[in-house]
Amino acid sequence: MRTHAVERYRQKGEVAVGFSVKLAPGVRVRASSRGIRTSVGPRVARVHVGAGRTGFSTGAGPVGYYTSVGGSGRGRSRATSGSVNRQLAAAARQQAAADKGAVARQLADALIAITEIHHEEFPIATSPVAPSPASVDEAAIRLAHRKNAKKQTSFFARTARKAALTAADAAAAAEIAEARRKGLVQQAELQAELDAWWAALERCEPDTVLGTLIAAFADNEAAATAVGVDGTEASLVVLVPPESAVPDRKPTTTQAGNLSLKKLTKTETADFYKLLVTGHILVTLREAFAVVPRLTAARIVAIRAPERDAYGVLKPEVLMAGRCRREALEGIRWKDADSTRIFNDALMEKVAVQKGATGALQPIKLEGEPELRALIEAIDLEDLADG
Repeated sequence: MRTHAVERYRQKGEVAVGFSVKLAPGVRVRASSRGIRTSVGPRVARVHVGAGRTGFSTGAGPVGYYTSVGGSGRGRSRATSGSVNRQLAAAARQQAAADKGAVARQLADALIAITEIHHEEFPIATSPVAPSPASVDEAAIRLAHRKNAKKQTSFFARTARKAALTAADAAAAAEIAEARRKGLVQQAELQAELDAWWAALERCEPDTVLGTLIAAFADNEAAATAVGVDGTEASLVVLVPPESAVPDRKPTTTQAGNLSLKKLTKTETADFYKLLVTGHILVTLREAFAVVPRLTAARIVAIRAPERDAYGVLKPEVLMAGRCRREALEGIRWKDADSTRIFNDALMEKVAVQKGATGALQPIKLEGEPELRALIEAIDLEDLADG
């Protein structure tokens, strides 16, 4: 499989003045084995999302794929007779074929998943509506009042009991009416709060947009977070898996029609990895534009966590960056175009480095990229390493 190569460092004709990315004041990004999240202080933590409050859960982490297939390592048992030997050999062949078939399905599913990451769709957010008040259990309230009235009167004092039950029914009706009133008041208060939140979201107030995006990304397979808002443009970070997330083999058939697990070439691995990275970028952009309808553009940076260097230092690597306007994603034939082609065609100010004939992605050198360097300095990977 050959995918469209990611464009070289910058598009022709552009001046390399550094990729711009807006960071919220005091922003810190923390990556862990469960995902990536932004810490920006208490103001954003109070932003309302939907009918509940924004949480800062870390999400599900990067997409995991089956990464390698080992040899079967099956030994041969010494048979005690020709008949038993043939039976054992036939059983071993059937088991090996079954195992290879299962592995082939796993590999095919993983490779298909990589190519289809960007297919995910998100409904466009609309003004939230507070839920109706909880229903009042009228029967239980009436029963409780009547039961209490009976306890307070004698069975034989019929006149007193009748009056007590009448009073109990009136008290129950009053309690029911008050419960309904409180429910309507709470609904109105929540609706007013939601209306205020929605109005702030439509004005693209930074705290509201930032909190909404952080909450939306919290449960993503593509671990992502928002780090800043400038007008109607957001700055996003997506944490992508290492190249080892791409399976090292693919199912195929021999000339004789037998199932085979063929090792991917370096070029195929590089192409699939570009699909994986650009797929994460695109699905993050699609969700951002869906949950913040007034957002007109987004800058996005794909980072990767490397191994510690010889000094024990763990620094994230920038693999790709780009800017996308909302209208650039309109009209795209998502099921027909691969994610690398869409990344090339839809994003501007693209930054990506490839190496050699395989076109393998390489970390971007941050000299001359002060804002990317500032972003990296705001990211803490220690939790990721510990996880």
